[in-house]
Amino acid sequence: MASTGGKQRGNYGNSAASAGPYYFEEEERVWKPWVVPLFVIANVAVFIGTMYVNNCPSNPTPFGSCVARFLHRFSFQPLRQNPLLGPSSSTLDKMGALEWNKVVEQHEGWRLITCIWLHAGVIHLLANMLSLIFIGIRLEQQFGFLRIGVIYLVSGFGGSVLSSLFVRNSISVGASGALFGLLGAMLSELITNWTIYSNKAAALLTLVVIIVINLAVGILPHVDNFAHIGGFLTGFLVGFVLLIRPQFGWMERHNLPPESQVKSKHKMYQYVLWVAAMLLLIAGFVVGLVMLFRGEDGNEHCHWCHYVSCVPTSKWNCSN
Repeated sequence: MASTGGKQRGNYGNSAASAGPYYFEEEERVWKPWVVPLFVIANVAVFIGTMYVNNCPSNPTPFGSCVARFLHRFSFQPLRQNPLLGPSSSTLDKMGALEWNKVVEQHEGWRLITCIWLHAGVIHLLANMLSLIFIGIRLEQQFGFLRIGVIYLVSGFGGSVLSSLFVRNSISVGASGALFGLLGAMLSELITNWTIYSNKAAALLTLVVIIVINLAVGILPHVDNFAHIGGFLTGFLVGFVLLIRPQFGWMERHNLPPESQVKSKHKMYQYVLWVAAMLLLIAGFVVGLVMLFRGEDGNEHCHWCHYVSCVPTSKWNCSN
């Protein structure tokens, strides 16, 4: 099991819950992973660059002294300001954090992409990168760099779009929308390739529990659960499109009798899921982007949706 770091917004926050891949009954072609390690290196490099720009010693704050001052300009903001050992929110904003006003009013749509590569601190970065390695390496070995790379990037973008529709008063950073997209793709891959798995029910139950636990973490304050949900739904739909496996070839390799084999490489339900997922994916992005750049507030169309990202309790107040 590995932790999936929550996409952070506002004053940063927690990240947790376990996620792990499931395994095929029989190994097929094993791809040599390189795009997932490249994503990890890119995220780490961006964080180092962010800390260089942050330069805590040159920007005194009322929250106290910098943490780990021996790192000089790479030292962290005071823990009272950022408990995740990272930069200030103003630096994240400067580097391309997701902020509704900048995206819509100032037409900086590129922030929907750049925010995916930023992290609120060392703890946030470590949690997300460990999850990416644990989940992504296995998926890339099974499906190759192109499909997993597309799922990661498109899911991260989908998470940013949904987050922008519902979160207006905070900035948001993190790769967790993309990571939830990989979880969503794992679920749709299991469904669309259902016939080639053994222990189907156990695999499905395990994966659903993992997903529910990860999403449940998003109700904590300062964790952007809209990015998680948007990334998950995007990855779930893209998985039906990109991770479909031929059923005919599998039957031949397992020496099933000729009457069990069909002419088509795929089953009819796979084609139906492929078409439905593609249509929903296109419609979702078109509607979401049109609403976003028209300046519409998703909360006005769904008055209870704010509880999806934060549930107020006696310990915290979601309004701040």
